[in-house]
Amino acid sequence: MKPIQLVWFRNDLRTLDNTALSAAARKGPVVAVFLACRRQWRSHGHGANKLTFIHDGVMALKTELEQLGIPLLYRDIDDFSKAPDTLVELAQHHGVATLHFNREYPLDERLRDEAVADRFQEAGIAVHDYTDAIAFEPGTLLTGQEAYYKVFTPFSKAWHQNIDAPRLALRETPERQSSIDIASDEIPDLPKKDRSSVVEGDAWPAGQEAAADRLERFLDERGARYKVDRDFPALAGTSELSAYLSTGMISHRQCCQAVMGRNGGHLADGDAGLSSWVNELIWREFYQHILIGFPHVCVHRPFQLDTERLAWRSSDKDFDAWCEGKTGYPLVDAAMRQLVATGWMHNRLRMVTAMFLSKHLLIDWRRGEAFFMNHLVDGDFASNNGGWQWAASTGTDAAPYFRIFNPTTQSQRFDPDGEFIARWVPELADLPVKSRHQPSDEQRRETGYAKTVVDHKVGRERALEAFKALG
Repeated sequence: MKPIQLVWFRNDLRTLDNTALSAAARKGPVVAVFLACRRQWRSHGHGANKLTFIHDGVMALKTELEQLGIPLLYRDIDDFSKAPDTLVELAQHHGVATLHFNREYPLDERLRDEAVADRFQEAGIAVHDYTDAIAFEPGTLLTGQEAYYKVFTPFSKAWHQNIDAPRLALRETPERQSSIDIASDEIPDLPKKDRSSVVEGDAWPAGQEAAADRLERFLDERGARYKVDRDFPALAGTSELSAYLSTGMISHRQCCQAVMGRNGGHLADGDAGLSSWVNELIWREFYQHILIGFPHVCVHRPFQLDTERLAWRSSDKDFDAWCEGKTGYPLVDAAMRQLVATGWMHNRLRMVTAMFLSKHLLIDWRRGEAFFMNHLVDGDFASNNGGWQWAASTGTDAAPYFRIFNPTTQSQRFDPDGEFIARWVPELADLPVKSRHQPSDEQRRETGYAKTVVDHKVGRERALEAFKALG
């Protein structure tokens, strides 16, 4: 029998189009392993919504692997520091020849993987790692000056110019392997503190089949109108695939191949809705590259280091009002209530709420970044950090510091009938549509809706002065 191959699953919870799994299966019989590191994940800000989705995804993965005759080993190790010894012990116990895994790019994950590789080298066991979550390994898509891109648009252009068929080709799914004398582990229930009722039920079914179904429905029903509908939160206009992409229950290659199949083989041209959605996939990759090119963003520092001197306010009262959806700005409050209730927020509203906290309230974006991560079922460090820094004007390709969304204007433009507001701020549902965007003082008293925590003009001027003070 060929030597046993150990595949370490992380944020790639699928058997379809999985680079590490495909490569391992060509070399010999496969054993899979998943390491639950919940204490580490909690220290990275992940809350119960994400932890539940990961757990459910591992349960689905176990079923998918067993259909291929591949056992899944499971270890709960709390934090990354225990990964090297745990994996080596498993490898030695089962006579493993090679460890395979797909690369991850945040700093702690890279340090973990380096420690694992060093420990395996000491043990005389081979290690192979692979580019899987993105099309271009960081460092291979650079500017004319051989530097990492700092701005998205030229990065996107370079991505389209250099993408080729091999990078987007789906990796071969292993055939069912002959039985090996290794049994799958039972996967224990999540501790109550890490189990979220938000994720249970039909809202976020885990696994690659659920992800594929969601992709197909999006392309069939919404894809062509994505560019038009994506900014209107009352509409079901987005793919809602972010949670599946962040955990690797679906790959960017599967998404791109599906788009090309409906768009005459094109990614950048043809159907404007589909090409616009592909751009969102490229944004995800751009932020992964930033983690490698500018690793200081991984340790709570702004991409634009000069903004470290910005004088943030430390108002817990205002921050709590923002968290609870009681700022007095209906669209902001509706969005925050949606996040807490569902573990997800519409992308347009992520920009609106992030800019409101960092500009109108002048509260450090890192507090908002952490609140989002604690609630998001699709919490992805690179995308969450990149999005928050964009809104706060501290990041890559940042909004100019003087761009400060007026939340009332945003509401009138993107929720013109106040439908989204009525859904999530029910105390305003019976008001005339115009008043839902900006209730009068009397209407606020009658409905019990909050007063505004800050006047738009006052907040805007305060933010402008703070940024101007940086010189």
